[in-house]
Amino acid sequence: MEFIDVSQLSFIHDLGPKGLEGMVYKRSGGHRIPGLNCCGHSKMCYRWSKRWLVVKDSFLLYMKPDSGAISFVLLVDREFSVKMDSKDTETKHGIRIDSLCRNLVLKFSSFRHARWWGQAINDFVHKYGSAFLRDHRFSSFAEVQENIPAKWYVNGKMYMEDVANALEEAEEEIFITDWWLSPEIFLKRPVVEGNRWRLDNILKRKAQKGVRIFVMLYKEVELALGINSEYSKRTLQQLHPNIKVMRHPDHVSSTVYLWAHHEKIVVIDQSVAFVGGIDLAYGRWDDHEHRLTDVGSVTRTLNTSAENMTETSPTMASPPNGSGRPQNNGKTTDMVEQPRMRGHGKTRKSRFSIRKRLQKHGLAPADSVSSVDSSEEKADSAPDLRADVIGLMGNTRFWHGKDYCNFVHKDWIQLDKPFDDFIDRHVTPRMPWHDISSVVYGTAARDVARHFIQRWNFTKIMKPKYRSLSYPYLLPKSRCSANDIKYLVPGCVSTRVQVLRSASDWAAGIKHHEESIHNAYVRVIENSKHYIYIENQFFISCADNKLVYNKIGDAITQRIIKAHREGGKYRVYVVTPLLPGFEGNINTGGGSALQAVMHFNYRTMVRGEHSIISQLKREMGDHWMNYISFGGLRTHAELEGKLVTELIYVHSKMLIADDNTVIIGSANINDRSMLGKRDSEVAVIYEDTETETSVMDGQEYQAGRFGLHLRLECFRMILGANTDPSIDVTDPISDHFYKEVWLTTGSRNASIYQKVFRCLPSSDVRTILELESYLAKMGLDREDPARAQEELKKVRGFLVHFPLYFLSEQNLLPPIGSKEAMVPMEVWT
Repeated sequence: MEFIDVSQLSFIHDLGPKGLEGMVYKRSGGHRIPGLNCCGHSKMCYRWSKRWLVVKDSFLLYMKPDSGAISFVLLVDREFSVKMDSKDTETKHGIRIDSLCRNLVLKFSSFRHARWWGQAINDFVHKYGSAFLRDHRFSSFAEVQENIPAKWYVNGKMYMEDVANALEEAEEEIFITDWWLSPEIFLKRPVVEGNRWRLDNILKRKAQKGVRIFVMLYKEVELALGINSEYSKRTLQQLHPNIKVMRHPDHVSSTVYLWAHHEKIVVIDQSVAFVGGIDLAYGRWDDHEHRLTDVGSVTRTLNTSAENMTETSPTMASPPNGSGRPQNNGKTTDMVEQPRMRGHGKTRKSRFSIRKRLQKHGLAPADSVSSVDSSEEKADSAPDLRADVIGLMGNTRFWHGKDYCNFVHKDWIQLDKPFDDFIDRHVTPRMPWHDISSVVYGTAARDVARHFIQRWNFTKIMKPKYRSLSYPYLLPKSRCSANDIKYLVPGCVSTRVQVLRSASDWAAGIKHHEESIHNAYVRVIENSKHYIYIENQFFISCADNKLVYNKIGDAITQRIIKAHREGGKYRVYVVTPLLPGFEGNINTGGGSALQAVMHFNYRTMVRGEHSIISQLKREMGDHWMNYISFGGLRTHAELEGKLVTELIYVHSKMLIADDNTVIIGSANINDRSMLGKRDSEVAVIYEDTETETSVMDGQEYQAGRFGLHLRLECFRMILGANTDPSIDVTDPISDHFYKEVWLTTGSRNASIYQKVFRCLPSSDVRTILELESYLAKMGLDREDPARAQEELKKVRGFLVHFPLYFLSEQNLLPPIGSKEAMVPMEVWT
């Protein structure tokens, strides 16, 4: 090694050009670890160790000479510098390398030797890694990348299918980080191939083929949150030694109690990166129908010859998109009649004969919760045998066990029993899930991977239990091989892309926090010419610099006021959940967490002098209604012969401007996500480079392909244009569309739901006292079900007006003495 300056990392194509290598002495300390910075300032604390240093285009690392084990990786960033003066290094014949994460001091045998190393490192990094040394737009860690194939996803169905297919193509490594991850979720539904497309099975299959899988989970405060990340970690790690799982933060040692890792990322081979709002977790899978019910029975018929494949169901109650796998307490049965909740089936004959047949071909699902069926491996070699399973009859199941959920009705429990129902699906409708995600390739995927690697390596340093060699340091691949893309999901469009994030010392070990998502949101709103369309799980903004600091609401207000003063046409559409996603019964005025978030949402929209509507009213009176509209989503169904309704939970984190600029990520519109010092987040801004002719305010307009088609997909779905072709959503700002389609649809749907179901939230209820009298009056669903059915036929799509004056005369902050009142106010903002 020393004679010819090479190591095992010298000529790996994906790690870029060969840089300087050699033996050095390095000084201990210099890491930025929150809560542990007391040591290292005294020379008594320092230790010198002999290490093999390797310099690459975007990072440097050192290894133990005897074992070749990597001891540390330092990523090049905008604060990267090499200092050679003795006053900087505090050592004779030394150099100091600084970055956002660490000050690394190295020692050499002579002054000339030290100068030569310092100069050589500096020259090499400036020659090959100059992109990482500069400040980038929005103060992001990543630069703008041109000609990146990208694709958007509305709802979890297509997203999870593409993730499953991309995972199958992995050859070297898979990175996953989620706020919550459920190992037993099915990524493809209906489930016609046993457990083949269950997340834990996919990961096990890839691990067995030598792919290294790295998963980072948010370690929750267990008293406050029941997502049981410990169970997820244990389940995944048991599958195979190639699967490594870390949880972060340790709340006591890091003193981080209030903030969360909130990113949702899947990266394959550092070449494909999925970024958005969809966790690989229970409740997230949904399609454009947003079904409320999932009872129903399954009949399977088997046929040995593929030629005789016939649908056994001439009249299907719904499309055959179910799983065909009724579950009871984690045991799988094939039966004609689906028992209610936890009963046992009696059709013993069909159960055993079919089950044996499926097992023979490796298609029978696992009997236990976290074990992966040993016969599953056979399925890999004979996937086409699924032709043996023919005919999924009746209302087949999409959501099994914990996946069938309504978290405002009841929070998740007993997550270690994934196939046990925890709410009665014959009584309680599920809460549909509306969400947005995206995928990027090439250099943009490298940027997403780099963020993951920075977090992984930081967590490894931070937590002693991960310092062993079994949890390796990760290395970022070079830009020079980023365009060797082996796999593309279908339907990608070429765009200009930049990766953005919220990151800080506690989350990624960096000296200065980054809030590039916040900067991008504000800039895009300020520069938008025609409209902005926002879907977000929260809407907490309007800086008063006392409680709320992010400036997104103020940017919207100022942009509308500018349009009003100039006499221009400008629209703002905001779609957000009708109620926050916390357990609590609003019918009885219960749920302090739920009410606390409602307080700040309403305070942003309409209540208080800093709210958007209050500021606009001061400027233009009631004309504000021509510029901005707030909406939510709701749907209805029949459950066991009874009419039911439920809000659709909007979990998206998306902004579209002018049909040509889109931001998709994990960041909510609140201080937690946007300020950078709190929750960690990742997002991507897409700017269209390919255009097509569209319409804007009645005029021909060159819209971007990515932005236009994403908006059209969202508008068609929530306004009902998929089923009613007379609804025209092409022109997003014309008076006809805004007033006759958007506002009219939202208003009509809301009034029908109120008349039929007397549902909450409603602007007719201003105080908790009014709740009782409002709910005492029967809706049409109980008074006259036939007329209710007729009324519901008039509903188009899912859009309903947001009830801006619900509980407007009530103080919604947590009452003194409640546990919610004891936590700092920043938790809700």
